[in-house]
Amino acid sequence: MRDDEPRHGLGGEAAHHAAYLDFYRRQLIDGVLELSPDERRRTRLPSGWTPIELLSHVLHMEQRWFVWGFLGEPVEEPWGDWTVDEPWDVPAGTDARWQVPDEVTAEQLADRLRELGRRTTELLGVHGLDEIAADGGRFKGDPADLRWICFHVLQEYARHAGHLDISVELAGG
Repeated sequence: MRDDEPRHGLGGEAAHHAAYLDFYRRQLIDGVLELSPDERRRTRLPSGWTPIELLSHVLHMEQRWFVWGFLGEPVEEPWGDWTVDEPWDVPAGTDARWQVPDEVTAEQLADRLRELGRRTTELLGVHGLDEIAADGGRFKGDPADLRWICFHVLQEYARHAGHLDISVELAGG
């Protein structure tokens, strides 16, 4: 176990979700920020994504699931990490990939992700895990409960942390 991995006895299930989301969020932020600015925007993988694009993706992903999805609040550019709106519904042959404008820095994304993380932690402190997400926004007709959303976001963070580990290792980190 890593020294900074959450320990047992944090309280209820929501507290554990919040702690593990914070843990993986920090891993991704630290992994990207330890790279040089050039390495942050360099791909080393056949799929073509860059570390800064991954950081933008997890920021938008968490926002899509908790703010737009669970709370049902409108968010500016929910698919802002992608070159297309709603990347799962694009015609074959469309180039749908992650993107980050040149003027956006990893530090700016990290600050936004930390702030979003604080909001997610607050949300988990006041909503029950059995509570059903708002109908509308991300969900239209089949909203999930907060527990399912937590598991989905946590597995996505864990998977992407592993992806970033490989990219950082290939970059010499």
